[in-house]
Amino acid sequence: MTIRETFQTPGVHLSCEVFPPKAFDKLDDARAVVRAICQLRPAYVSVTYGAAGNTQRFTQEISAYVQSLGVTALSHLTCVNATRDAVNGVLDALQAQGVHNVLALRGDLPEGAAFPTDAHFRHANELIAAIHAHGGFCVGAACYPEGHPEAFDRDRDLDSLRFKQDAGADFLTTQMFFDNTVLYQFLFRALKKGVTLPVSAGVMPVVNARQIRRILSLSSASLPQRFLAILDRFGRDPASMEKAGIAYATDQIIDLVANGVNHIHLYTMNRPDVARAIFQNLGPILEGSHE
Repeated sequence: MTIRETFQTPGVHLSCEVFPPKAFDKLDDARAVVRAICQLRPAYVSVTYGAAGNTQRFTQEISAYVQSLGVTALSHLTCVNATRDAVNGVLDALQAQGVHNVLALRGDLPEGAAFPTDAHFRHANELIAAIHAHGGFCVGAACYPEGHPEAFDRDRDLDSLRFKQDAGADFLTTQMFFDNTVLYQFLFRALKKGVTLPVSAGVMPVVNARQIRRILSLSSASLPQRFLAILDRFGRDPASMEKAGIAYATDQIIDLVANGVNHIHLYTMNRPDVARAIFQNLGPILEGSHE
C-alpha cells in the first residue's frame, strides 16, 4: 500500500519511525527493533537517512526488511550534495526491493562542503520533482510547525511548502512539537497559503532529560510550561520521567485525534517498549484503523 492510500483510508493511523544502524555489526539489533515495532501493526514504518546519507545502504536494507514483515515502509532520502545520477540509483534499488514510498529531504550540508555543480540538488523540492519524474513512488515531504530553523520567517517557510506541493509531494510529515496549539495554528496558516496536502503529525515521547536537550539542539521545537514542569519534577528520576513522557505523548495524541488529526507519526527513537506502551494506552482509539 502507498502512504497516499493510507491517508485516503478512514480511521486513526499511527505510524512509527526507526533509524538504521551505523555499522554492519549492529544490523541484527536494528532488525530486532523493527520486528518488535512491526508487531504493533503501525500504519507504516519510516526509516531515517543519516547525516550526509552516511547510512544509505542500511536505510535501504531496513526499509526492505520492514516490507518483508508485511508493513508498509517509508524510506527517507536526503539529496544535499548528491548528484541526480546517484539519487536515481537509490530509487532504482528501492524499487527493486519493493519499497515504493519515499520521504524526500534536503538534509544537512556537511561542514565545509559546497554545491560543486548543477548536477547536485540544493533543495527538497528539486528532489521531489526528480522522484516524481522517475515514477513509481509515493513522495512525502517534511514540514515544521514552528518554522524551519533556517527559514527567514514563517511566511517564507510556508512558501517552501508550496514549492514542495507543486513539485509533486503527496503528503507532509511534521517535525516534532510539544504543544498541539502550535500544530493547529500551523495547519490554519498552511491552508491559507494554499497548502492542501494531508499532514501526519510528528509526536516524540521524551523519556529522559538528556534526550530533550539533544532535541532542542537539533530542532526549533519549543517547550510549553506544562512540559517544563514535568521535566523539572521528574527529570532526575529516570523511571518517573519515562512514565511521564509516555503519558504526555499519549495525551498529545488523544487531543490531536479529538480535534480531527487522524494521522500521527511516532518518533520511537528505536524504543519498541515506549511505542508499545503508547499503542496500548490508545487501545480502542486505534482499533480498525489499519484494516
